[in-house]
Amino acid sequence: MTAVTAPVVLAERPAEGVGLIRINRPDARNALNLEVRKLLAKHLTEMGEDPSIRCIVMTGNEKAFAAGADIKEMVGAGTIEMLLRGTHKLWRTIGACPKPVIAAVSGFALGGGCELAMTCDIILAGEGARFGQPEVKIGIIPGGGGTQRLPRAVGKYKAMRYLLTGDLISAKEAFDMGLVSEIVPDAEVEKRAITMAQQIADLPPLAIEQVKECVLRGMDASLDTGLALETKAIQMLFASQDQKEGMAAFIEKRKPKFTGR
Repeated sequence: MTAVTAPVVLAERPAEGVGLIRINRPDARNALNLEVRKLLAKHLTEMGEDPSIRCIVMTGNEKAFAAGADIKEMVGAGTIEMLLRGTHKLWRTIGACPKPVIAAVSGFALGGGCELAMTCDIILAGEGARFGQPEVKIGIIPGGGGTQRLPRAVGKYKAMRYLLTGDLISAKEAFDMGLVSEIVPDAEVEKRAITMAQQIADLPPLAIEQVKECVLRGMDASLDTGLALETKAIQMLFASQDQKEGMAAFIEKRKPKFTGR
C-alpha cells in the first residue's frame, strides 16, 4: 500500500471572503523547498484571481512560519542549476498578488521565511516569534528580497545590523523597528489574522486593491509620481458601484453592501 503524503502547502477558507494558505512541513520547520515555493505561487495566483476571496492569510504552525530555505536541497547546486530553478520568478509571483496578504507569524521566520513574510502587506507576530536573515552564516546572502525589502521596512542602519551579523530579531524588536504590524499572544496569532482579514474582506475590494497598488508602486517612485497614481486611483473609483453604495450607506446610516463593481 502506497503511503499518502500530506500536501506541503494547504489552501483553506476559514471565513467568508478569506483565503488561508498554510505551509505544512512540520518535520522541516516549514523550510521552503522548491515544491513549497511553487505551491505558494500557485495558490496565491488562484486566490488573487478568485472574486470570492478578498483577503488572504499566510501562516505556518506554532513552531515556525518558515525557518528558511531548504539547505539540503541546494547545498551541491551550481550557478546554472540555481538559475534554472527559477526561484526569483516564484518570488515575483508571490509578491505580485493583487489582494491584501496577512502574514501570521508564530515561531521562526528566518531567511526565506522572513523574506516571505516581507512580501506580505501586514505582518502579525506572536510574542515568541523570531525573525532574521542569517544567510551570511552559511556563506551566501538573502536571495528572496531580504537585502531590498528589509532596508525599505526598517531603514539602512537597522537592516545592515541584522544582514551583516545574521542575528535574530525578537517580535518586540521587529515591532519597534517597523517590521511587524502588531504583536499578539502566541496562541492567538492565526485567529487575530483571520479576524483582521475578514474585516478587510468586508470592505470594497476595488478600493482595497487600489490602496495596495498605490502604496507598492509609489514606494519606488518620486512623491509627484506617487501622488499622481493616487489621484488617478481615487478618480477611477468614482465610477464604481461600491463608491455610490458606500457613500449612500454613510448618509443613510446603514451598513453598506459592497459587490466589487
